[in-house]
Amino acid sequence: MKRGASRLWTVVREELGPLHPRLLFVNLLVRLLPQLAFQRLRTALYRAAGIAIGPHTLVAGTLHPIGPGCITSRLTIGANCYINAPTFLDLTAPIAIGDGVGVGHHTVFITEGHTKGPPTKRLGESDPQPIIVHAGAWIGAEVTLLPGAIVGAGSVIGAGSLVVGEIPANVVAVGRPAKVVRALTARERRPDTGARVTAFHTLQ
Repeated sequence: MKRGASRLWTVVREELGPLHPRLLFVNLLVRLLPQLAFQRLRTALYRAAGIAIGPHTLVAGTLHPIGPGCITSRLTIGANCYINAPTFLDLTAPIAIGDGVGVGHHTVFITEGHTKGPPTKRLGESDPQPIIVHAGAWIGAEVTLLPGAIVGAGSVIGAGSLVVGEIPANVVAVGRPAKVVRALTARERRPDTGARVTAFHTLQ
C-alpha cells in the first residue's frame, strides 16, 4: 500500500513539476496586455516571477519559458535589452542574454539536446547545454538557437537563421545553419555614428 502511494506521489510530482505556478500566474496576467503596450509593466511582472532582468530592459510580449526545476534561476537578461515576443525559452540549461541585446519576435532558444541512441530509439539521454548571447548582439525575428549556441558581442543574426555553435563578435551571420557573411565595419561598430545594420532574411 505504502509502495503504491509513494509511486503515485512520484508520478503526480513529475506531472505537476513543469507547471511553475508563479510563472503560470504571471503569464496569465501578461496575456491580458496588448502586444507592444505596457512593456514596463510586463517586464516588472516577469521580474516578480523571479527572472533576473536588468534595468531599462523592455519585454514587448509573452515569454514562454519551460524546463525542469527552478527555471527562473537559469535565465538572465541584461540591462537596456529589447525582447520582442513571443519568445520561446527552453531553460533545461541556463540562457544568458547580455546588456543591450535585441531579440526579434518568434525567436526560439533550445538548450536541451540528446545523445544519439541505438536504432531502436535514436532519442538518447538528455544532454543540455547553455546558450550565451553577448552584449550588443541583435537576434532577428524567427531565429532558432540550438544547445551550446554562442553569439559574439555586437553581432547580427539575420531573421530566420539557425545558430549552431559559436558566432564571432561583430559580424553578420545568416542562414540555416547561420554562416558569417561579412564583418561589421569599424564605423558600424561605433555607437555614436548612427550607422544602421539591416537584419537579413534567410538566404534560400
